[in-house]
Amino acid sequence: MLTTDTMVQCHPPLELEELPKEDEERLEKLFSKLDNDGNGKIDIHDLSVALKELAPHINRSYAEKFIAKSGWKEAGDVTLSEFIHYVREHEKNLRLQFSHLDKNKDGKVDLEELISAFADLGIAIGRNEATNLLKRMDQDGSLNISYDEWRDYLLLAPATDIHALIHFWRHSTYLDIGEDMNVPDDFTQSELQTGKWWRHLLAGGIAGAVSRTCTAPLDRLKVFLQVNPTRENMAKCLAKMISEGGVTGLWRGNGINVIKIAPESALKFAAYEQVKRLIKGEKKNHPLAIHERFVAGATAGAISQTVIYPLEVLKTRLALRKTGQYSGILDAAKKIYAREGLKCFYKGYIPNILGIVPYAGIDLAVYETLKKKYISKYQAHNGQPGMLLLLACGSASCTLGQVCSYPLALVRTRLQAQEKAAKGAEGTMRGVFRDIVQREGLVGLYRGITPNFIKVIPAVSISYVVYEYASRSLGVNMT
Repeated sequence: MLTTDTMVQCHPPLELEELPKEDEERLEKLFSKLDNDGNGKIDIHDLSVALKELAPHINRSYAEKFIAKSGWKEAGDVTLSEFIHYVREHEKNLRLQFSHLDKNKDGKVDLEELISAFADLGIAIGRNEATNLLKRMDQDGSLNISYDEWRDYLLLAPATDIHALIHFWRHSTYLDIGEDMNVPDDFTQSELQTGKWWRHLLAGGIAGAVSRTCTAPLDRLKVFLQVNPTRENMAKCLAKMISEGGVTGLWRGNGINVIKIAPESALKFAAYEQVKRLIKGEKKNHPLAIHERFVAGATAGAISQTVIYPLEVLKTRLALRKTGQYSGILDAAKKIYAREGLKCFYKGYIPNILGIVPYAGIDLAVYETLKKKYISKYQAHNGQPGMLLLLACGSASCTLGQVCSYPLALVRTRLQAQEKAAKGAEGTMRGVFRDIVQREGLVGLYRGITPNFIKVIPAVSISYVVYEYASRSLGVNMT
């Protein structure tokens, strides 16, 4: 129990004497869990270790946020008295928040009240998502939330704002692996009105630029293997690339790959929002179902790809260029146009558009499925997905999307690489498909996919980390 020495530190004894015995015991028990080394004080290390055990998704940065929000010094050394003082003040805010949710004042929040509360905050949340959120807080299986459940769920959160409860799921899915077929992110009405959406897009663009630059050698290796009909392995192909252009030559084509992120993201976002409005019609607050998100995402992807596709062709040509062939992006565009005309900038357009459907559909479906599986499995522990789980979900969904759409991507690259007008069927999607199968077999349709697989995990990891730090710097924390 509380000692006299503990009580006189920082806060008057009267405050602790007024604390009900059951609350005192509850907070002492929680404090002991947080006090990892048992010295009667909590420091940043204790908090990080203990919070990690309480909830798998929590990391050191979460502990730092908790301490900053609590008003404690970062060095820690928080006593039991200080901890109880903070918790009591924190619980006052939690009770106020809960009273806003509890519309009928019956001491419980049910599903309809939860959906209504989100609507009041300008957040369109579907019944399934609200149900999953409710279940994560619902400890006794009553399908409603009591104040104690609400308090226990948020007691160790660095923020009490209800937006934080679903913010993680809404803005932690920008995982850039160098492909431009992912379904755009969803934003709330308040984020659209306050302009936070462009900060998320900017953070995603920065993450994509860093990720693509770091994995550019693997991307160029993939392109070389795709257009090379001989059965050279990756080591020989990589050696040829280095001997012809040096180590720096491994980044050929990366400049245009980074430049096209901005117009691609902007066009896709604008198109996605317009298509969503058309699908919703008069039901403006109606959240999109997964199949509606797929339709909106695939349509937005097709529109944006149509506009920026010439940059895709330029990227392939620059990746395959020989030393001294072009002095830069503009020089390459001028020479290619003079030699082949405007039509060449849309070579491979049809398989590229067709590839959006399986990639976006499978990527979205797998990610959403894995996310829901996690929620249903760990909702009893009030857990949120940690970085490793998020990376695993993102990597799995991206990889499966690639497997199904890769043959179309291969044919697209072969057509993009054709510098001369092919005769007859050789210049068509069907002709290239038939030629690959006849010469290389069905396995040939997946030529170059190995470096693509290799780059998924580092690309997703880099993108995740950079996105989190970039969004934090821009004031739109993803977690």
